[in-house]
Amino acid sequence: MQAILCRELGSAELLRVEEVTDPAPQQGEVLIDVYAAGLNFPDTLAISGKYQVKPDLPFVPGGEAAGVVIELGPGVDNIRVGDRVMSAGVTGAFAEKLCRPAAELTLMPDSMSFASAAGFLVTYGTSYYALKQRAQLKPGETLLVLGAAGGVGLAAVDLGSAMGAHVIAAASSAEKLRFAARAGAEMSINYSHQSVKDETKLLTDRRGADVVYDPVGGELSEQALRATAWGGRFLVIGFAAGTIPKIPLNLPLLKNNSIVGVLYGGWISHKPAEARENIRELLAMHQAGKIQPLISHEFALEQYAEAFATLTERRAKGKLIFRLKS
Repeated sequence: MQAILCRELGSAELLRVEEVTDPAPQQGEVLIDVYAAGLNFPDTLAISGKYQVKPDLPFVPGGEAAGVVIELGPGVDNIRVGDRVMSAGVTGAFAEKLCRPAAELTLMPDSMSFASAAGFLVTYGTSYYALKQRAQLKPGETLLVLGAAGGVGLAAVDLGSAMGAHVIAAASSAEKLRFAARAGAEMSINYSHQSVKDETKLLTDRRGADVVYDPVGGELSEQALRATAWGGRFLVIGFAAGTIPKIPLNLPLLKNNSIVGVLYGGWISHKPAEARENIRELLAMHQAGKIQPLISHEFALEQYAEAFATLTERRAKGKLIFRLKS
């Protein structure tokens, strides 16, 4: 089979598409014929050696995939050959075939395409956990989403709207903000030339945002924290800007704000039953037409350099997908 292979840590230019041996399912595993795989920010960290999980070299990057089960390993009785499934892990997805533990697979609903499924579990799982468990977002509250056209940001916009919040999308271009509006954003801030703090205050009659969703970091974080309402919750999702902000702790003190960390993978490990329930709720929302992943780019495996560059240079709008089969 063909796969993207990481033999040396560093930039995406060091990756190669190579012919490798098909994986064989072990005890409790299944073999998946991969139709689509989702590219996420942690994949860029994994190939550079900066992710918290450091796979041995060489490895096939990619954590998120969707496809059809073609072989069962010993002891598998909850999945059948021919099932349409989606999966989220750490490595292995950027390949024509993938082995995964059967217990970690999610059956795809009929309403979902392979491309949508490959861009669902990580972004929507992260954002739903952030908004539901960590922020306890309520209908009628105002949600400010930074990086609102990126993978997790756009999922947060979509979910926030579905959960009854008034969503302010913040992004770096008018084009990205139009994309976020398609996902349900009611208001927008172009932070390439507008102040996140001032515009949020203006859009909320100076009250501020009840919840801030921040996957960007850098200088925008303090602006957004200063724009929170009394008792607001500031969600720390990640640092796509590349800089971890140093926040003056008098800011949350003055308005009784909470700064809340969001580590989705860690929560899954600690609360697997709750995580599975979240996925069930997300799939029900999708089947009801309340949420819908938006995909801006599809790539062949051979276009890995362009795919990674689109993500790291923050040109992405919505989800980036490797399309392996139609």
